[in-house]
Amino acid sequence: MQRVPPELTSAARKLRRTPTDAERKLWATLRLYRPRFTRQLVIDDHLVDFACRGARLVIELDGGQHALRMEEDAARTAKLAAHGWRVMRFWNNEVLENLEGVVARIAEAANAEAAPTRVRER
Repeated sequence: MQRVPPELTSAARKLRRTPTDAERKLWATLRLYRPRFTRQLVIDDHLVDFACRGARLVIELDGGQHALRMEEDAARTAKLAAHGWRVMRFWNNEVLENLEGVVARIAEAANAEAAPTRVRER
């Protein structure tokens, strides 16, 4: 297995310590679900916002800057898909304004590929 470059590991740790409001809100819900999700996972040479390894599902949250980077995002999505990952993208404001709807779509996609998703008891 290829070792993750140290600079990507450092970047992932930094991003976990300083999440956006949308990332914080979505993670508060996704961390309770099964199959398990993880934050800031390195896949190939990409750092993805959230991923479910069991379902090979990547969740990317996009802020306003992504409106200017649509071609780059499409190329990144294609590269992740070539590695067997399905990518779902949501705008930050969609997460902040419709968390339940976003989580329902993510859970449906994860369940289609992995064992049933359920909420962990606190």
